[in-house]
Amino acid sequence: MFGTVLLSVFLNIFENINPITTDRLLACIYGGVASGIGTALILKANASTGGTDLISYLIRSYKSDYKSSTLIVIADIIIIGLNVLVFKELEIALYSAITIFIMGKMIDIVFEGVDFTKIMYIISPEYNQISLKIAEQVKRGCTGLYSKGMFTQKENFTLMCVSHRNEVAKIKAIVKEVDPTAFIVVSNAKETLGKGFSEDNIN
Repeated sequence: MFGTVLLSVFLNIFENINPITTDRLLACIYGGVASGIGTALILKANASTGGTDLISYLIRSYKSDYKSSTLIVIADIIIIGLNVLVFKELEIALYSAITIFIMGKMIDIVFEGVDFTKIMYIISPEYNQISLKIAEQVKRGCTGLYSKGMFTQKENFTLMCVSHRNEVAKIKAIVKEVDPTAFIVVSNAKETLGKGFSEDNIN
């Protein structure tokens, strides 16, 4: 109730303040950033404005594995769609979609941070030497996964190494130094918990 009242009060206050810009695109971009940060802070405090974030709370009480940002974006898109059907303002809806997209991304950034971890899969017959060098020079451990090339029918170990984003280039350099023909796959890790990584990441 407190959040809902404050939202209404500040909406009325800002309606009487001259905007910084009248450019709709700039308003969409910076409005999305500000809305995303504000909404994320509210969600992290387990509070609500009484708007679409409240809908996300209700849904997550039954489906806790759903992301709040995704639910809020979906709810806002539905509202915009209904707005287009009633008021026929397609251009405003298109601008609003930009804001909603940016807002969803900002919520994710505030919750997950910008230091995304990476998963590297390294396929090389020199896996022992590569793993030792990574441990010595980057202080990261590797896990050897049994693998078999279905085309060559050769059995091997695939190294799986989880690292911070700024360590990827150094690990790739180590791999290429040991085995220039090594096969490397790099992907994003949504969440990493454990030794050497954050223990309190939030979905």
